[in-house]
Amino acid sequence: MTTIGIKDVALRAGVSIATVSNVLNRPEKVSPPTRTRVEEAITLLGYVPNAAARQLSGTRGTTVGLVLFDVRNPFLTDIARGAEDFLHAAGLTVTLCNTDVLPDKEERYLNLLAQNNAVGVLVTPADLSREWVDQLRARGLRVVLLDSSDNYPDVCSVAVDDVAGADSAVTHLLARGHERIAFVTGPLHMRQSQDRLAGSRQALARADRPADTLQVVETAAFTVDNGRRAGEQLLAAGKQVSAVFCANDLLALGVMQTAFRAKLGVPDELAVVGYDDIHSAATSGIPLTSVHVGGYELGSSAARLLLDEDRPDHEHRRLVFPPSLIERNSS
Repeated sequence: MTTIGIKDVALRAGVSIATVSNVLNRPEKVSPPTRTRVEEAITLLGYVPNAAARQLSGTRGTTVGLVLFDVRNPFLTDIARGAEDFLHAAGLTVTLCNTDVLPDKEERYLNLLAQNNAVGVLVTPADLSREWVDQLRARGLRVVLLDSSDNYPDVCSVAVDDVAGADSAVTHLLARGHERIAFVTGPLHMRQSQDRLAGSRQALARADRPADTLQVVETAAFTVDNGRRAGEQLLAAGKQVSAVFCANDLLALGVMQTAFRAKLGVPDELAVVGYDDIHSAATSGIPLTSVHVGGYELGSSAARLLLDEDRPDHEHRRLVFPPSLIERNSS
């Protein structure tokens, strides 16, 4: 038997998925003729949204999905622990899902959570868009984004001010006289990479430095292995950079490993700054200078926002946490 979904309703009614979602969740925003057309399509196709099915059955799950792009990342582990501690105290359980930034994998997990009547999801989206948000809502799932989402005021979110954090890291390196700086990041389509690159360039502009002061090296993922490869790429290119700012600490630790193998002194020959301030940043062979962000606090705040939607006076909020640079021996 073919499952009827929101896309089928939208196609039948000749409207967007967002319009169908509005009819289901915010009908006052849709004109009466369009609303009637969508409702007729829903009736004709026999589409039953998950939220409506949940109301008919009178049941409600006790699970919250935590959908992250890489559960091996220690910063995301801190987020998970903060969320899990808060939700456990509220009598809920957490289902941890790892997407590897793959939209298809993310889609399977979200469908599974909706089918099992999850209360909602805390998620780092693989590809955030209006359509993605509307599809998630149409499944009957509450959602809190672990992502900067100033374009989505109707969705709760928690995030770090990554532009400010990256600005502080590059300003720190410029103040120490570095003329050529490499920025090593994960996939540039991800919001974290884009914001940290923007912050780096903002620091250069304020210091009146040319744009080519910064050499951008994109990697496939925020991992130690990719950091090592980025370090090897920088050395093979022969362009002398005296400092490297990495978009997370795992990349930074990988770059430092490459520097050690090449017998480069850190920080005398190559200064390195990371991002996230994971626990191993302070305990590495050469303690790593890093931009500190509170992952545990992000996770618990996101969980609080999700449960807060039960309140009749709930208003969607965007919480942005300020980062701080922790200076150590690597720079």
